[in-house]
Amino acid sequence: MTDQEQRAAAEKFAQEWHGKGNEKSQTHLFWTTLLRDVFGVEKPETIIEFERKVQLDHVSFIDAYIPSTEVLIEQKSLGIDLALPSKQSDGSFLTPYKQAKRYADNMSYDEKTRWIVTCNFESFNIHDMKRPHDAPETILLKNLGKEYYRLQFLVDPKGELLRKEMELSIKAGDLVGVIYDLLIKQYKDPTDPMSLRSLNMLCVRLVFCLYAEDAGVFGKKNMFHDYMAKYDASEFRNALINLFQVLDERPEDRDPYLTPELAAFPYVNGGLFADENVEIPLFTPEIRKVILSKASDDFDWSQISPTIFGAVFESTLNPETRHAGGMHYTSVENIHKVIDPLFLNELTNELAEIQKEPVQKSRIKRAKEFQTKLASLKFLDPACGSGNFLTETYLSLRRLENEALSIIFQEQGVFGVVMDPIQVSIEQFYGIEINDFAVTVARTALWIAESQMMQETAKIAHFDDDFLPLKTIAVIVEGNALTMDWNEVCPKEELSYIMGNPPFVGYSNQSEAQKLETRTIFSDENGKEYKNAGKIDYVANWYFKACQYMQGTSICAAFVSTNSVTQGDQVAAIWKPLYKRFGIDLFFAYRTFRWDSEANLKARVHCVIIGFTVSPSLRNVVKRLYSSDSQQIVRNINPYLIDAPNILIESRVNPLCDVPEIITGNRPADGGHLIIEDCDLKVFLAKEPRAKNFVKRLVGAAEFIQNKARWCLWLVGASPAEIHSMPEVMRRVEACRQDRLKAPDVGRKKLAETPTLFREINNPDSFVIVPCTSSETRRYIPIGFRSSDTIATNAVLIIPNATLYHFGILTSSVHMAWTRAVCGRLKSDYRYSKDIVYNNFVWPEATAEQRTAIEEAAQEILAARALFPDSSLADLYDETSMPHELRKAHEANDRAVMKAYGFSPKASEEEIVAALMKLYGDKTAG
Repeated sequence: MTDQEQRAAAEKFAQEWHGKGNEKSQTHLFWTTLLRDVFGVEKPETIIEFERKVQLDHVSFIDAYIPSTEVLIEQKSLGIDLALPSKQSDGSFLTPYKQAKRYADNMSYDEKTRWIVTCNFESFNIHDMKRPHDAPETILLKNLGKEYYRLQFLVDPKGELLRKEMELSIKAGDLVGVIYDLLIKQYKDPTDPMSLRSLNMLCVRLVFCLYAEDAGVFGKKNMFHDYMAKYDASEFRNALINLFQVLDERPEDRDPYLTPELAAFPYVNGGLFADENVEIPLFTPEIRKVILSKASDDFDWSQISPTIFGAVFESTLNPETRHAGGMHYTSVENIHKVIDPLFLNELTNELAEIQKEPVQKSRIKRAKEFQTKLASLKFLDPACGSGNFLTETYLSLRRLENEALSIIFQEQGVFGVVMDPIQVSIEQFYGIEINDFAVTVARTALWIAESQMMQETAKIAHFDDDFLPLKTIAVIVEGNALTMDWNEVCPKEELSYIMGNPPFVGYSNQSEAQKLETRTIFSDENGKEYKNAGKIDYVANWYFKACQYMQGTSICAAFVSTNSVTQGDQVAAIWKPLYKRFGIDLFFAYRTFRWDSEANLKARVHCVIIGFTVSPSLRNVVKRLYSSDSQQIVRNINPYLIDAPNILIESRVNPLCDVPEIITGNRPADGGHLIIEDCDLKVFLAKEPRAKNFVKRLVGAAEFIQNKARWCLWLVGASPAEIHSMPEVMRRVEACRQDRLKAPDVGRKKLAETPTLFREINNPDSFVIVPCTSSETRRYIPIGFRSSDTIATNAVLIIPNATLYHFGILTSSVHMAWTRAVCGRLKSDYRYSKDIVYNNFVWPEATAEQRTAIEEAAQEILAARALFPDSSLADLYDETSMPHELRKAHEANDRAVMKAYGFSPKASEEEIVAALMKLYGDKTAG
């Protein structure tokens, strides 16, 4: 559901339930309707339990409980005051909350209650059991249309908090953008790189001060605001310079005659305020007002997400992304697709086992050991940008540590102030980043994360949580990760995990410097470049460097990558050296999904996530394959991200089996002058009727699939006299010659010698046509037969003299499974190729009887298509509108082809691909 749809559903729900509500008869309907209509749960009865039995000193019943999100609901009738106690069946008087709390306290240990909701059909009182002594949050039914998202925890325990953090972080980025735009006008030369660097640093410092005052880091709230408010615009600059200097000085080194307002600021440390060369311009009254009013008075910086804000902040101040018109950053959800299977799921499960430990002394001992383990882990992001992977990992580890501390401190009953109990430190996090400003932002984001988590820990274990001066500094190194030794950042013997989202740059878009880096990295021990190293995505370099660095260790790594690294001819070029030289092993992967940036400007890229190691000791770990809606445990994950042997399909000039050759159609290379659009054909033939014998149907992928009419002049065999006798034809031929003469490409310029012809002149009597590009939404790539009255363009492949048998095999689910596994992609659409897909495909050794069965089934497919002459192949092969007759014909053909291979008719697509890869391996062995 979209936000707008959900808002409308919430408003409708509130209207329908206004003024009614009986605990006995309507609780079930109220909550199932809320979950289904407002929060999109298709079958709410499967996630919520009503009248759940709980054993007190007598048997009682919980009104409603949602196990998946640990929500316990105590429902009262309309008009009941949720703050007043009522008499219970045992004679005690309890408020609805205390009644629910008693239920929660008597549930089994593995049935934790995170949220208690008390409700009277017009108010929802929400109690967070992580803060059981806080006042509840209240949502009124009448306001549900505006505040429905605050109940998101019913189905997603993190949703409401993440939404709030995301909105605040983006708003913070907008504020920074406003300040940036106002300040840049004040610089004498806004284009000077040093001035731009100064402006970026000034913005970082301002953000730190705004956060520090709201989070209480400076000592008291509004401290920065109150100091700066004493100065008008003309004095603002000097006031900031003085403040920055004080923040960089230890108290013992400061001027003893400082004003009390300045002397009260703490020493920051960490180098944020150390650079004296930061150019600070004059401030205007408008800038002063924005900083003091909008950025300070009207906004609470303490609630931003450092994970999101770090990236938003960098994007806001990055000239390239500002020019693009929006911000780019990786969502928290997508970061967790990397870090959860890499290490966080295992740690979370380990903590859950500790929490189930029934013996208190053992539980506390194990919790302490777990905390020590967390503090021993070290993480590297070798393309860290603004540090969002590092920041979210730090926050995740600290949350786990806080859970462990809850066991240690709350169960021991520790009172009073204790020494700092925190062991997890931002010093465990390492990053490499080529952009100097991003380095500063990453460090600042980690500091903010550290401050926020310190406050969370202080609620669990009371201790002196003075954040300043900064005591820990993340190791974020400025440099090119592809040209430096990662051991200089962190010795590999100390590191635990590598993760990140390195840059995607297709080989055709790489700069010369990037191409040189790739060829240099993808070289053997003797410096010899690996095959096709110059034709791979830039992101592949991080895989090579990581494998090189990880040798001799048990480090595990995971990268987000463009899906091109698992498709087409890039697979062998990238992965063959990684297997042969480093023994890479994949232990988890996310198949292709769309990586949406949570930002004003959506950055939509089709990506994969690949977790890998080179340690022989880790080869037998459980391997998991994730897709958009499922995960599965598999025996092996190969570079095509399927459960199959590590076989690499390399380009092949000729078919592996004894089948007809497949060739590319004809490239016009004519500047459009030999092509006649359908709307122009009638006029053209009216002017030049003798040209009719030289006009043929022109078919590329779009024309073939969508049944679009297009035409061309096919002058193969036409004599010069015939051509000269047709002025309109002669005019087009001359225009084609001139277009080719002007071409910068030598090969195309030479084609000017034959301006009557396409670049290729393949026109067999009959052929099977295969579109080079087709939608991924189709179960079958539409292919078909054509005769010599059709000219195929280079947007399709053709198989001259192919038979019904060949057509049947190629249009089968077996061949489609192979195609989906090994073909290249355009975004996510299929890109069928002759050298990878067709020429490497292993055909069945069919008997005469099996061949006949396939031919008959293939003919039925053509017959089923013919039943719908007004429908294009796009219509016929749409999964929604595919005719029953055509589907049945394909299913019969699939069975015939499966039988020829000896496959079970119930074999899954993965099983088919695994079998085909084994056949390929056997066929190419030796």
